[in-house]
Amino acid sequence: MITKLKHLGPGLLFAGAAIGVSHLVQSTRAGSDFGMGLLWALLLVNLCKYPFFQFGPRYATATGESLLEGYKKLGKGVLTFYYILNFATMFTIQTAVTIVTAGLAAHLFGNFSSFSMGNTVINSTEIWTLVILLVCVCLLTLGKYKLLDRLMKVIIITLTISTFAAVIIALSNTNEPISFTQIIPDNGLDIAFLIAFMGWMPAPLDVSVWQSLWAVQKNKDTKRYTPESSLFDFNIGYLSTILIGCGFLLLGTLVMYKSGESFSTSAAVFSGQLITMYTKSLGSWAYIIIGIAAFTTMFSTTLTTLDASPRAMAKATQLLFKKGTRLNYTFWISLLTLGSVFIFFFLASEMGLLIQLATILSFITAPFFAVINYILISSNHTPKAWQPSKKLHLLSWIGISFLIGFSIWYLTTL
Repeated sequence: MITKLKHLGPGLLFAGAAIGVSHLVQSTRAGSDFGMGLLWALLLVNLCKYPFFQFGPRYATATGESLLEGYKKLGKGVLTFYYILNFATMFTIQTAVTIVTAGLAAHLFGNFSSFSMGNTVINSTEIWTLVILLVCVCLLTLGKYKLLDRLMKVIIITLTISTFAAVIIALSNTNEPISFTQIIPDNGLDIAFLIAFMGWMPAPLDVSVWQSLWAVQKNKDTKRYTPESSLFDFNIGYLSTILIGCGFLLLGTLVMYKSGESFSTSAAVFSGQLITMYTKSLGSWAYIIIGIAAFTTMFSTTLTTLDASPRAMAKATQLLFKKGTRLNYTFWISLLTLGSVFIFFFLASEMGLLIQLATILSFITAPFFAVINYILISSNHTPKAWQPSKKLHLLSWIGISFLIGFSIWYLTTL
């Protein structure tokens, strides 16, 4: 057990990437609007997506290669599709999570003074966005994977402790009984929210590729990251995403349900509203706990996505074109950082549309990644000993059916 705990890493990185907007924003809003009525949705979608996320580290440690090599073996078109999709969404997703992190940082650590550059006024959130991106780039380029691996263990432990401390405080401050009556939304707006809530919970399915890349790197660094230890690691990380999702759902229920408050659609404003509401309800002394929980949630997502997308693009570029390409990790992390800054400063008015596009692409491509991951792990490209059990085969078929039905339902509500 102690050896397995020492080998934790990629599973916690997965948790760091997954526990973000889907948890802090969507789970809290679900609790605010429906109480614990959407607990069924949170648990169901995590169950149905589980096999396809798990196939990432399973394949990587069983074969010594990432899912991207596996996709190429299934056909160059599969890898090309992933390449195009990842390029189309990575800038918007990075910008979105960084803005929320910057909004929290401004609220927690104070505002910078605004200043002008020509006709453009640079405000505090924009400065914090630049600072956070710069800090993350320095951590990743100087410390590389080893620092990310070690840092994420601290972040996830801090996040878990602070989240559950906030839940305990909230429970001790309420005398109202908690209803666990489950709700199935029946109007257009509520159905749209349910779809968004389940779509990115705990994360888009292409994050399984990131998990496989981290698992390969972990094995290179330790030489002892076996399939058994990778599955233990992943299960710890996945369970963390479920528990923390339930934690934020419960916090939303205890603090905001039937409060009559409405949330801003601005990420920066929403961040401040969230902490202010918790503080008003639980007391000013709870401010630091809620602040730590919220900030570590979003900082972990910002950091891991800034590492994973460039890592995936660099590997896919190498596989599709040539091994000696200059489009390496350094190139892609630089491009992603600059692209995110460009979107934030010059396309901020289109941010809602860009996020909606990224969300739609994540929703409608989820069945694709589920099917491809399942085909790959069940094929002769995976050693027989590490192909899915009968129970996992069954759960995979249930998950694929659910995701296809879910995507069709989503498209019919647009």
